[in-house]
Amino acid sequence: MSTPRHQTFKLKSGLGLAYDVSGPAAGQPVVFLHGFGQTRHAWGKAATVLAQRGFRAYTVDLRGHGASGWADEGNYEIEHYTGDTREFLASFGRPAALVGASLGGISALLATGEEPKVPVKCLVLVDITSRVSEEGVTRIQEFMEANLDGFASIEEAADSVSRYLPNRPPPKNFSGLMKNLRKAVNGRLYWHWDPAALRQKGWDNREAADHRIEQAARGVEVPTLLLRGGNSELVSPEAADTFLKLFKHGELAAIDDAHHMVAGDKNDDFTAALVEFVGRYAG
Repeated sequence: MSTPRHQTFKLKSGLGLAYDVSGPAAGQPVVFLHGFGQTRHAWGKAATVLAQRGFRAYTVDLRGHGASGWADEGNYEIEHYTGDTREFLASFGRPAALVGASLGGISALLATGEEPKVPVKCLVLVDITSRVSEEGVTRIQEFMEANLDGFASIEEAADSVSRYLPNRPPPKNFSGLMKNLRKAVNGRLYWHWDPAALRQKGWDNREAADHRIEQAARGVEVPTLLLRGGNSELVSPEAADTFLKLFKHGELAAIDDAHHMVAGDKNDDFTAALVEFVGRYAG
């Protein structure tokens, strides 16, 4: 199995989206969109398994994240992320399977459920619903807004993550964590995303945002899998059940002992559920 190839997709705006691609060139495309504050490396094992099974796996850095370009004038509204998704998928010339977590999941949902709908084979949403826990949202926001002045060492960054995710065992090495950090000229380590992305506009009215997400869910025409962390701090079982009923062809899978960062918490179980679903509807 060849290692993923790193490439850049140039948007019409001129901004570059970085992505890794693996699997046979003729394989069915599967596109992965990570959550806020993450990078394309969040999907490593799932993308590898799909590529080994003959799919063409694309793991994308959202704008302002990882190796992708930072947007001028703070253009990080949800419309920009959704537009990027539509533009990237249109480049294939055929429907892809689409997988999105958190921010990437919302972008995927809006791109497939709102006009102009991008054609896809199937949709996987990771721990995304309307009516999420406000307490959980606040906790995530507090973590993202902390340490904007960076870290003196990788150990300091690891300690910050451990305090936020006490359920997850400390890493045996820091290679994975380093993929989410960048070293500045001052020697400090910073999260690998643009701090301006924290000041997103358009989601201040939670009721309006929830209504929009629900309307988009009603507009999705393809099979959709909602992958929920069994211990998610954002998505309750009741919220997941209610949200699932909005889809024409919806399925639910709960990953035991996983929180909001489902793939990071229980990667093997997450990958198994994802590969089974994608294989069924896009294989």
